[in-house]
Amino acid sequence: MFQSPHSGPVQGRSIHELTTSYRAGELTPTDLVETVLGKISERGDDGTWISVVDRFHLILRAKELEQHPNPASLPLYGVPFGVKDSIDVAGLPTTVACPEYAYQAAATAPVVSRLLDAGAILVGKTNLDQFATGLNGTRTPYTVPRSVFGNDLISGGSSSGSALAVATGEVPFTVATDTAGSGRVPPALNGIPGFKPSRGLISTVGLVPACRSLDCISLIASSVSDLSAVFDLVAAVDDRDPHSRMRQRDICDANNFRVGLPDVAELEFFGDGPMREAHLAARTWIERGFDRTAQIPLGPFLDAGALLYSGPWVAERLTEFGAFLADRPDAVLPVIRSILEGGSRYTATDVFAAEHRLGELRTRVARLWRDMDVLILPAVGTTFTVEQAVADPVGTNTALGHYTHFGNLLDLCAAVVPAGLTSDGRPAALMVLGPALADDRVLAMAARLAGEETSADHTSRREVADSISAGSTTTLVVVGHHLSDQPRSNDLTSRGGLLVSRTFTAPNYRLLRVGDVSAVPALVRADSGGAPIEVETWTLPSAGLVEVLSAAAESVCLGRVLLADGRSAIGFVADASVLAEPTALDITHFGGWRAYLAAQSESHAADSHGADSHGADSHAADFQPAHLP
Repeated sequence: MFQSPHSGPVQGRSIHELTTSYRAGELTPTDLVETVLGKISERGDDGTWISVVDRFHLILRAKELEQHPNPASLPLYGVPFGVKDSIDVAGLPTTVACPEYAYQAAATAPVVSRLLDAGAILVGKTNLDQFATGLNGTRTPYTVPRSVFGNDLISGGSSSGSALAVATGEVPFTVATDTAGSGRVPPALNGIPGFKPSRGLISTVGLVPACRSLDCISLIASSVSDLSAVFDLVAAVDDRDPHSRMRQRDICDANNFRVGLPDVAELEFFGDGPMREAHLAARTWIERGFDRTAQIPLGPFLDAGALLYSGPWVAERLTEFGAFLADRPDAVLPVIRSILEGGSRYTATDVFAAEHRLGELRTRVARLWRDMDVLILPAVGTTFTVEQAVADPVGTNTALGHYTHFGNLLDLCAAVVPAGLTSDGRPAALMVLGPALADDRVLAMAARLAGEETSADHTSRREVADSISAGSTTTLVVVGHHLSDQPRSNDLTSRGGLLVSRTFTAPNYRLLRVGDVSAVPALVRADSGGAPIEVETWTLPSAGLVEVLSAAAESVCLGRVLLADGRSAIGFVADASVLAEPTALDITHFGGWRAYLAAQSESHAADSHGADSHGADSHAADFQPAHLP
């Protein structure tokens, strides 16, 4: 059936390769914009993009970046990316693949704002299954995307265009979503990695919900290391998101993980012999490569997945789209309309019965994690052509979600990685699953399966773990520019640093903003007027400590920092020169550097239609000069 030769994904430049080329002067953001636009034009309307930012504004963004006073402070300087068209970007339409539903977004979703603040260039909005409902990639009024493996294979959904934008080499990464597998099936069918974090780690503010209680922002990239780099930048607590929670960082050595594998007899490939053979070959490699494997029953996972479309969660979609469906039913694709209308048959008692059943299954699955660190499954059991998906949209969707539907219902995190090809040239993929907040663990295993390392300078976590166990590391407390999502965190990760925890100082510290143009935070121990200040603790190979300090601002030095739990550790504190600095402003009441930056951002946005807001000085009146004891 699949006789014509496959092509497969195009390996474009990674984030690391792009930023290295910029630093070396081999490339400019303007050059790259022209290249990306050329690739998009060359492919034509292949169903990847619903809207592309016009050339004038892309070049304008590139020129703005080229004039930035400190490009090295922007971890995604000049890196292009795409956004699924169910996520708001101010000034661009959000269509959710339904032109009559479309609206002009007034604000940009936080996940996109964080990427733009890091120097990335938004190329456009990508195609999807309408209302993010389905895994087929064919439920769109726009051009239907096809997999890069040809033979009329589907690209998968609902994040169909998001995967294709990466697999064609047009951008290194895209922002997508995942409710039932939408961020995992499309990358699997295009031979690239994808990552569905634990629910709540990336803010869903600015996302048109599919199922609000289950929705996750997901990431798709050409490598696991790029997934990790972007995740580090966008994972953040957002008080506006009711499901938001803090990431838990771990030092992970995937070589020592306990790997859960189901009995082969429990695996379903829907009669697809070549896919079964490809998966079993990958599984054999896993069993030989890892010392500790455990057989895990798959039943509780699949039973939870069956609740998604045969239970009352379908009705949750009506809370978002019910009024539009009632008012303009003909604007909705027939298959989507049928799914949405089916949600109206559920009662309140159905909801509680399903919640009780899901609670039982969650308890059973929680016990299974005692015997394993990660679970590895096929990402998909088979593939389909566009013709097959159109002829049987519900049946193909059910098959594609066999291994993904339960993920968010059971509050799991997951990543997919390519696992070779079937004998007839189609992509096979593995899915790594972990319990909630085991995201670092899942990414570490995904990197191991993909033959990658995930830290910024490709320092292996195994080497870092060995270094820590040998006692050659230092615990370092950071308060500002070296925080995990801030410009100088690369100084730590590039020298083998790993984030251990987010915590607070003892309540006798003050935080100052020093400098006008390039403001620097400085931590001062105070006799009075202090407060707990948000900090992070990192482990860093001791040999790299001098290099990190030499690259830091002159206004900071190393000293002992007392933490909220009574421990003390070496950390960045204010240099004595700060005490006489007339521009130092006391920002203690914000409780940390991130909160201060967020307040600045909101203040600038509020003033954008009025008073001048060209820099930090424009709001200096909001803060009091620091009078140190």
